[in-house]
Amino acid sequence: MALSLGPILLDAGIDPSDALVIRHAYVREHEDSGISGIHADSTDEEILEYTRNQSANTRRFPEGPPRYWVVFIREGGDQARLWAVVENGGEIANDGVRRIFDMVVSEHMADLRGRLVIGWRSPRTWWMRANTAASYPVMGIADAEPVPFPGFDRLVLDYAQLQAVMRDHRYASWRTALSSVVGIYLITDTRDGRHYVGKADGEENIRQRWTVYATNGHGGNVELRGLDPSTFRYSLLRVFDPSTPTSAIDASESHFKVALDSRRHGLNRN
Repeated sequence: MALSLGPILLDAGIDPSDALVIRHAYVREHEDSGISGIHADSTDEEILEYTRNQSANTRRFPEGPPRYWVVFIREGGDQARLWAVVENGGEIANDGVRRIFDMVVSEHMADLRGRLVIGWRSPRTWWMRANTAASYPVMGIADAEPVPFPGFDRLVLDYAQLQAVMRDHRYASWRTALSSVVGIYLITDTRDGRHYVGKADGEENIRQRWTVYATNGHGGNVELRGLDPSTFRYSLLRVFDPSTPTSAIDASESHFKVALDSRRHGLNRN
């Protein structure tokens, strides 16, 4: 059975009854409104501006459009590639020629931006209710572009990002980098600012240690059990070559526990 757009919308938390699906086409300018069009090199800001400006003369465009607009860009005669999902905060201006909406780009379906391609069965229709578009076939989902590793000293991840890094093929270079080092890491509970200083040493590298956290949230540490890992933030304090003596890593761990006062006012018990 072929995959259609409907299940993807539902999986992203978008109710098709509360959404529009739009397909933009490249055009210099709309004759009925004078609204500037978009082209292949348009920026995200320009596409958002184009989306939020709608002609007041467009027939049948909803008087009160729903909350979510799933915006595609025409690709070929009968296909469309996802640009983004935008959230409609309501109409803020209408001069009889243009209707302007308060719009922001939503994180819904963010992982599919530029990747999801659907078949567009109605070539003369540029918008429709998502309930109608739900049956449109998915023609393909392109591989995601690799995400460059930011460097050990710039690495800061929340729990959802940590899980993605440990499983998503876009982060393969990150896993390779984290497999190459041992060292001292920091977990911060962003609800109250308390720190947990931990280490990966011996046969266990940073990737292996953090994979455990990504799996169960607490890494086997008594101090972290029972806490909600969704509020945790992970970073590296110092990395070492795997050949570094364990005593040097232990000394570094002790130093950071003192410097961050993570025993008395944090989450370390020893």
